[in-house]
Amino acid sequence: MAKFDENAKPFSNKWLDERIGLNTLKRVLQTEYWIPKDINFLWAMGMVLAATFGILLISGIFLLMHYKTDANLAFDSVNYTIMTEVGYGWLWRHIHGVGASIVFLIIYIHMFTGIYYGSYKRGRELIWLSGMGLFVAFSAEAFSGYMLPWGQMSYWAGMVITNLFSLGSIEAYGLVEWIRGDYVPGDAYLMRFFMLHVLLIPLVIIGLIVLHFGTLRLPHVNNQEGEEIDFDEAAKLYKEGKVKESKVIPFSPVFLSKDIFVMGIYFILFFYLVFYNFEFAMDPVNFDPADGLKTPAHIYPEWYFLWSYEILRPFNKDIGLIAFGIAQAALFFLPFIDRSPVVAPAHKRKLFNIWFWVLVVIMIALTALGKLPPEGIYHDLGYFFAVAFLLMGPALVWITTIEKNQMKGA
Repeated sequence: MAKFDENAKPFSNKWLDERIGLNTLKRVLQTEYWIPKDINFLWAMGMVLAATFGILLISGIFLLMHYKTDANLAFDSVNYTIMTEVGYGWLWRHIHGVGASIVFLIIYIHMFTGIYYGSYKRGRELIWLSGMGLFVAFSAEAFSGYMLPWGQMSYWAGMVITNLFSLGSIEAYGLVEWIRGDYVPGDAYLMRFFMLHVLLIPLVIIGLIVLHFGTLRLPHVNNQEGEEIDFDEAAKLYKEGKVKESKVIPFSPVFLSKDIFVMGIYFILFFYLVFYNFEFAMDPVNFDPADGLKTPAHIYPEWYFLWSYEILRPFNKDIGLIAFGIAQAALFFLPFIDRSPVVAPAHKRKLFNIWFWVLVVIMIALTALGKLPPEGIYHDLGYFFAVAFLLMGPALVWITTIEKNQMKGA
């Protein structure tokens, strides 16, 4: 039977360590969780993302206290009660709105950093897959939250997205009505998305964050050069005081202090936007109450969905739906369609580097076009970039197969 110190003060370090292995937990997750020295500030984006999610949770709780899940009251509860009657309600709404938008900027930076440095390869497939699961969960959370202000764009964007579940020519409108709880969005629809937004999806996100961190713990974080590090040997050197010779640093306090520095700079930008430029996260059309009899001239989602929305638009409803589905699933398969064994930054892989920057340009172009009416030259450009995006998967297979064959011949 384990020995316990009867003189240990309740809830002291020793008292907790005897009961839950506190020191072991600290060692495994902090002081002996080894991080490569050769990484830059982009590796802090994961912590920035977690911190932003925490702010969204806190601000969401304050907004939840005054929100009305009633189609007749929801709009006024957000735009009148919270913004004018509740003390600092405007601040919590600005924080939540800016956070909901900027969190996707961090997600995209984090995602493209992983692609650029090949962090999805060599045993790190589950890190990538859990990260993409988080991307989907955050997307669902953002969409469900966009419905809640019950403005014009909330209502009609919800109509468009739920209509996708009719599955094109299959015309499964019964499924659409089941999702909405009615023929058109109303009280049942609002309550369902409220429940998803404040409870179910946040629980999924928290679970996926734990899974993502767990998969990140082993086989360790990637580094800028894609170098294979003997972490046991490097950790041994660090513990012996040979810090310069070691290629790793402990997560806490060394790397964590760097994370905190990056987060400090990030939050200066974040709160600058909250106080002085919050309107970028507030669509003007959404300040009109939802009206099912008045369709907006141009329906579009928030900026972080525009690239995938633009892939849907240029085609007929069946091909568009298929293209949209492929676009959502394509990035999940990245570790399996990249045939090259090379783990190195894109600038050291000539063909892959070209592929990477072409992908970035295509997604930026699709995002810009998604906000514009699908007419004339905008429709033609949308069609071109949508097709180009769909061809990027086969192109990666071809490029990385060439790279693999070159390595065999070397």
